[in-house]
Amino acid sequence: MQVSVAYIGVVLIWSTTPLAIKWSGEGTGFLFGVSARMTLSLLLCLALMAILRRRLSWRPDALMTYGAATLGIFGAMMTVYWSAQFIASGLVSVLFGLSPLLVSVLGALWLDEKNFTTLKIGGILVGILGLAVVFESELRLGDDGWKGVLGVIASVSLYSFSMVMVKRINARLPALTSTTGGLLFSFPLFAVTFWIAGESVPVTVSVRTGLSIVYLAVFGSVLGFILFYYILGRLSSTSVALIALITPVLALLLGAALNGERLHVGVMAGCAMILSGLLLHQWGDKRAPHARMRLPDRISRDSPER
Repeated sequence: MQVSVAYIGVVLIWSTTPLAIKWSGEGTGFLFGVSARMTLSLLLCLALMAILRRRLSWRPDALMTYGAATLGIFGAMMTVYWSAQFIASGLVSVLFGLSPLLVSVLGALWLDEKNFTTLKIGGILVGILGLAVVFESELRLGDDGWKGVLGVIASVSLYSFSMVMVKRINARLPALTSTTGGLLFSFPLFAVTFWIAGESVPVTVSVRTGLSIVYLAVFGSVLGFILFYYILGRLSSTSVALIALITPVLALLLGAALNGERLHVGVMAGCAMILSGLLLHQWGDKRAPHARMRLPDRISRDSPER
């Protein structure tokens, strides 16, 4: 496979995922959408494990990895699906662009990755300010948009925490094994939540909803993950990080063109600030290599990779 093809594939999948999430809950409710997606994803991963003749590892560090992955699979997915009811799909993608900023902070605290520069810290602050503008604008509109913003922030936090914890455990498992284990641990939680909420499997599902669920299971959860790790091992971190800037812009355009989504001027201004903060955080120090600033040693933590 050509790296360029895989790169474009990841961009397209991540750009269309927020809109597919919104469509997957139409007429059936978000709980059915996310539960059906994760069930199909688990079945696909188990099938791939069988075809490739791989087995799940049950070592203590592997079990800890599956548990940490569950935070990102169950916790982050459940909250983002709930949040998609209240805000535009493009805004979901923009808010998820905050994850690299949060991961860098958590990495400094728990992985001893003290790679901050003055401009990186500035990018984080600009992103936080943009988030505040988005939240204030949604709150001022008087609808339920603020719930969606808070929900996505909770989702981003769980997702980022899960990523850092998996790296801290450092079990060195294959990506497919980690994904399958995380889905296996998450499945009972989705099933119990679906039952407690009193949901039932719908008798009929619209074509768009059904196709969205299948698309998210096959492309969003399995193929997208495989392609991402493929390019991660072949491109620089800077090139991979560029995806976090491209996908929110495409998601905003797709939401407007295919779902008639329109964002308030204040929300658009906040989105622009978030993307600017991400740009500054990822590439600001490339322009100013001497603007490096070490974090105080007192916030560092012992890293398992030491």
